[in-house]
Amino acid sequence: MEPLLGCIADDITGATDLALMLGRNGMPVVQTIGCPAKDTPWPDEAAAVVIALKSRTAPVKAAVADSLAACGWLQAHGVRQIFFKYCSTFDSTPTGNIGPVAAALREATGGGITIFCPAFPANRRTVYQGHLFVAERLLSESSMRDHPLTPMADADLVRFLGRQLRGEAAVGAIGYAIVEQGAAQIRRELARLERAGVPYVVVDALNDRHLASIGRACADLALVTGGSAVAMGLPGNYRSAGWLPATEGLVAIDRPPGPAAVLAGSCSVATRGQVAHMAARCPALKVDPLRLADGRQRIEELVAWAAERMTPGPVLVYASATPEEVAAAQRKLGPDRAGRLIEEALAGVARGLWRQGLQQLIVAGGETSGAVLEALNVKALKIGPEIEPGVPWTVSTSPDGLVLALKSGNFGQPDFFSRALEMLP
Repeated sequence: MEPLLGCIADDITGATDLALMLGRNGMPVVQTIGCPAKDTPWPDEAAAVVIALKSRTAPVKAAVADSLAACGWLQAHGVRQIFFKYCSTFDSTPTGNIGPVAAALREATGGGITIFCPAFPANRRTVYQGHLFVAERLLSESSMRDHPLTPMADADLVRFLGRQLRGEAAVGAIGYAIVEQGAAQIRRELARLERAGVPYVVVDALNDRHLASIGRACADLALVTGGSAVAMGLPGNYRSAGWLPATEGLVAIDRPPGPAAVLAGSCSVATRGQVAHMAARCPALKVDPLRLADGRQRIEELVAWAAERMTPGPVLVYASATPEEVAAAQRKLGPDRAGRLIEEALAGVARGLWRQGLQQLIVAGGETSGAVLEALNVKALKIGPEIEPGVPWTVSTSPDGLVLALKSGNFGQPDFFSRALEMLP
């Protein structure tokens, strides 16, 4: 299939979220874990490739370098457009990485105007007058304000991006009144702002109709940036141009016959609720960074405990903790070591259970998902049916046949884990 859209996502679960959005809208897609080697061919079955990086919380220079490498691979295969995907809660620090990565990709794609739109109305993320809302609250008044890695204390995306870009370029906005008028008016406003020398534009979106209009308005942009939902309008552009045939974008996945497990590393409010719901329904074990640090918990013991209980299963192993527990661990161990101990433990559990026959796995949390996929040496995923907005079942092509659901920490209803495990035929 002709390469059309090249996507770069700043974490694993975000990449899966984007791949699902494209597949739902009829665009065959493959997700790779990390940037493919230079000589890796374009997958024949895909019109889009989503490259999943671990750049969200990396040092700025590393995030930029990794993103440019991914962009180079995609451009070498002749894609018509680049999409840079970040979280619908704009997870970032005041110095990066969203703004610096977008600036580097803009230069690499010719220096034209680009947009920022993290809105995902189905998950109650909206942008109004340049401000990002989570449900009815400003981002800065939501639980994201206390995120252990990317605390978001400013909901004004125009101001926030201006700080990330250090005033090197103007950041404009297209508000609700223009977006409400549809794609043609958005396109005219983008052209006006570009003539005025504004390279970056935050665009309002309150519903899926707005996002579809924004996608259509971006048909001629070399670079688009946003949350996954703004990509819903892009497949239609390629179809209208005659480049994308009418086809099914998602693959069918059957329930595997072997055992299942859930690994949760996210400490978000949503994941903590899901852990509590699941722990009441299956064997559950909490991983504690302080106990890992002093040897009271060992990875091989965690694996043995879970392996003994995952048949008939499922089994839950989690590190989700309250903000107070996270703060206490970080004070004693430091944020980096505390996070690393959890990632290594859950990745070790995944690897150990895979060796003992694990076939179906749910992972909660972007950083945790990255560590688990690295431990399992997963290189690429095909995207299957949607569990909830932003989260599909996937199947690994290497190792072959492992069925995975990779969930952003903030996504999903309280019964997400149990419902996901029950849905496959």
